[in-house]
Amino acid sequence: MPEWIIGLTGTLAAILGTICWAPQALKTIRTKDTRSLSLGTNILLLSTVMLWFIYGLMLGSWPLIIANLVSLILVGTIVALKIKYG
Repeated sequence: MPEWIIGLTGTLAAILGTICWAPQALKTIRTKDTRSLSLGTNILLLSTVMLWFIYGLMLGSWPLIIANLVSLILVGTIVALKIKYG
């Protein structure tokens, strides 16, 4: 398989995987309503994203690094707001 197809697939997966958290983070920031969010699930997700970020750093894979850095910020914001507002 051509290298550019592999790279494009990884980049698209990284972009879509990151974008999916933006609406939840924006809604949580705007409404401060975190009652329906699971703290345990979001902490587990934050841990997962952190490990993917570290893995991306180890590989030197920019799609993994950038996507997971943005995801860390988005999911980290959700976790912080869940802790703050319950």
